[in-house]
This record gives sequence, structure tokens and C-alpha cells, in this order.
Amino acid sequence: MHTRTLGRGDHGLEVSALGLGCMGMSDFYGPRDEARSLATLAKAAELGCTFWDTADMYGTGRNEELLGKAFRSAPGLRDEVTLATKFAVMRSETGEMLGISGKPEYVREACDKSLQRLGVDHIDLYYQHRVDPKTSIEDTVGAMAELVQAGKVRFLGLSEAAPATLRRAMKVHPITALQTEYSLWTRDLEAEILPTCRELGIGLVPYSPLGRGFLTGAIRKVEDLAEDDWRRHNPRFQGANFTKNLQLVDAVRAIAEEKDCTPAQLALAWVLAQGRDVAPIPGTRSPERLAENCDATAVALSADDLARIEAAFPADAAEGLRYPEAAMASLDG
Repeated sequence: MHTRTLGRGDHGLEVSALGLGCMGMSDFYGPRDEARSLATLAKAAELGCTFWDTADMYGTGRNEELLGKAFRSAPGLRDEVTLATKFAVMRSETGEMLGISGKPEYVREACDKSLQRLGVDHIDLYYQHRVDPKTSIEDTVGAMAELVQAGKVRFLGLSEAAPATLRRAMKVHPITALQTEYSLWTRDLEAEILPTCRELGIGLVPYSPLGRGFLTGAIRKVEDLAEDDWRRHNPRFQGANFTKNLQLVDAVRAIAEEKDCTPAQLALAWVLAQGRDVAPIPGTRSPERLAENCDATAVALSADDLARIEAAFPADAAEGLRYPEAAMASLDG
């Protein structure tokens, strides 16, 4: 596994080129299996996939606790892992969404609770999960900067932040990474957000680089998803949108077969090919799928390959919003 650097200069953070999104191990994607998830984390360490991403709202804290258990079970593991977590999305103990907070006092409280659940003394990359429209980004990032000064956090990040927000935040403290959705079927950021990141020296961490699993080609009908899988409510997985998007995936599958790789590997190789400042974090609960994903780093795409992929899956080809309308409303900008 090779590495990439997010951020610039003193605020550059070296991470594995491919990271691991841990959310699905504890929430949103159907039944959980702790033993299998721990095996996946162990496999990730073995393969050098050591950029791990979690958040305090995943499983209402259970996901951070899971990573903490992995660290306790393997002495020295914490030193190998670049650990990222997030705050801002508030949930009740039963999982109900309670809103977004970037208030300074909440930032400090959330960080301390995350450190406790993770069982660590510092977080490598600390993100604001969603921008709080009721609290100035200057106040939020100011509180995050205090955590850096206190040694609780090493680097700062934002998630789903608009260009204007990134510029304001950078005036308070350097932002090392922006985490946002980016894949073959979600390319909104290419117009303004990605150029702004590169102008400011902010690395990009794409979440859902496999289109929430759709781009793997393994989901052929909605019934393939568990009854409590939130993707059943995602516009891109519904009705005519599903059918149209499946045709796009099949076009990608054909190119993958010619490249002697899986559709998932082709989709990840495409994201990796977008720049050395891009480090995607596909999620999985399976050691086997993790190994498949990691092999995507060996898939070389030529200019001709990229042109063919672009022709098969243009930037605006996916049908449907990437979130339900209520969730779209929570995004910055």
C-alpha cells in the first residue's frame, strides 16, 4: 500500500492511499457482526490500509468503541493507524437525529467523549461532520484549534463544506482535509469544491467512492438490501432511478472485464486517478471485500481508459439525488 499526503507543508498528513470507512460496521447497512468487523480491521492493518474513518454518531458511539476494542486487542496497532473521527451530528441514545452543533462548548465535549470511547490520547484527524448554520465556522474551527493546542487532536478537517466555508475556516486554522462524497456517480464537487481545495492546499477524502455499494454491481435489485438498510430510502436506489443507474454500472462492468479487474476495483482506481491529493475511504465489513478494494491500488488506468469510463459514465449520468431531500438540506452551501 503506497501513501498519499493530505494538506500542505506543516499541516500535511501522510495516509494510506486507500483508507477504510468504518460506519457500516455499526450502523445504517443492515445487521452487525462484531467479530467479522474486528477481523476486517485486523486485515486492514495487515494490508497497510491504515487510514481509518469513524464518527461519534455512527451507531451512537458504538463504532468508536469498536475501534477502541481493536486497539486494545493488538498492542502497537494504534501507532500504525491514522485515526479520523467526526463530531457535529447529534443523536439520541435510540438513534434519533437531534440536529447539528458546532458550538465551541459542544466541540470540546464531543472530542473528550470520542477520546474516551476510542481509548486513545489523541485523534489524528478531527472533522466537523456537517457545518452548523447557526454557529459561525470561525467559532467552530477556533474551538477545534484549541484541541490541537491541547494535544488532543493533530490535524483538522471539515466534511461537506462549501468553498466559501473552507476559505473562512482556513483563516482561523489550516484545514488538512475535506471529506465529501465523490465517486463515478457523484461528481458535483469537480466544478468548485475540488479546485478550491487545491488552491488552498486541502486534501480530499472521498466517502462512498463505490456509490454506497451500487458501483460494485453486486446490488441487482432493491430486495438485495436488508430490510433496515437505509439505502432503500435513497433516491438512487428507487424505481426508475435504480434501473437507469444499473445500466450505467453494467457499462462500467464491461470495461472492468477488459481490464481484468472487478467493477469495484475499476471504480476505486478511477477515484485514485483523480489526483495524488485524493485518498478515498470505501467502507466494508468483509475481510474479503477489503482485500479486493486494496488491490484497486494496482489497477493502472491509461488516458484512453479514463476517456472510455467518462464516455460510459458521464459526470451527470446518475439518476436521483444522492440523499433524500431532508438530508440534502443539511449540506453546506
